[in-house]
Amino acid sequence: MPSRSKLTCSLLLFLTTSHNPTAFTHPSSPHHHRPSHRLQMTAQDIDGKAIAATIREELTNKLSTLPSSITTRPGLAVMLVGSRKDSQTYVRMKQKACADCGMESVLAEYPDGENVKEETLLEKIREWNADEKVNGILVQLPLPTHISEEKILREVDPEKDVDGLHPANTAKLFSTSTHAGAVKLNWKDFTSIPFHIPCTPQGCIELLDRINDGNGVDIEGKNAVVIGRSNLVGMPVAMLLLHRNATITIVHSRTKNIEDVIKQADIVVAAVGRANMVQASWLKPGCIVIDVGINSVDDASTKRGYRLVGDVNYAEAKEVCEWITPVPGGVGPMTIAMLLRNTWNSWRRAQGIDD
Repeated sequence: MPSRSKLTCSLLLFLTTSHNPTAFTHPSSPHHHRPSHRLQMTAQDIDGKAIAATIREELTNKLSTLPSSITTRPGLAVMLVGSRKDSQTYVRMKQKACADCGMESVLAEYPDGENVKEETLLEKIREWNADEKVNGILVQLPLPTHISEEKILREVDPEKDVDGLHPANTAKLFSTSTHAGAVKLNWKDFTSIPFHIPCTPQGCIELLDRINDGNGVDIEGKNAVVIGRSNLVGMPVAMLLLHRNATITIVHSRTKNIEDVIKQADIVVAAVGRANMVQASWLKPGCIVIDVGINSVDDASTKRGYRLVGDVNYAEAKEVCEWITPVPGGVGPMTIAMLLRNTWNSWRRAQGIDD
């Protein structure tokens, strides 16, 4: 098994916030072999690094072309509790990304995490809630065990909850607004959504919208299978696909005949944290695969002694699917890009500025 230091390095290389998708027990199956039926051409990679760079450049351009009468800039406040090296690196990356785009950031750091009082953290969040210069608040997870993560996240003003984790924002995401008189939202334009959407799920949909030379793929009417039911990735990405009129199936550790279910999918989103779980024989020829997983496996041939893989057997899946995200370099870079865009959206709504 990889050491703790390897796992930490793996997460840092992935360039994304940590998440804990529901673990799967790898199903026993006679189908775990290379597919006998292959497409003639290899799948194209979905370059999340390039797409994220494009989004960050778009934000930079918007900020650099604001009228001179607008002197404020989007501000992100980050809370870092404890001395975890991976969390410290994540925070530095987020602050650097803000600076690169022309945004401002502030950091409240509590290195003695085991002794910090919960009320101290709550007071700091209340201070940020009332500060007009702070448009986004991010609490770097995980928190020490004596701190109630739920209580801390609930204290964040939903309008400044750029991680999209506040229950109020979750409730809005899970409203389909299909009843008469409900306000219909334009789910093809995330900047028009009047509340914050979790960054990694939002990034998954953005990838689908920007592949194929920026033309994207038509999600409507597609069969989509989401592997994993976590509150951080699986459930919200399923709702985003549903809002785009896909037909959704969520599979999990208790799903029977999981391979057969997945094979019906035009779009597969894998978010379980199980290395190479999804085999090529489980995939429908010509499908699109979004692999959210990040796993470290031993590899003596590499300098580090390990390599990063996703939840999907990438090498074999490329022979079956049409588009696939690599690991690393797929979903990971999108998370920070979506965090920046959420902060931008929060700021411009507060300023009364159209996107």
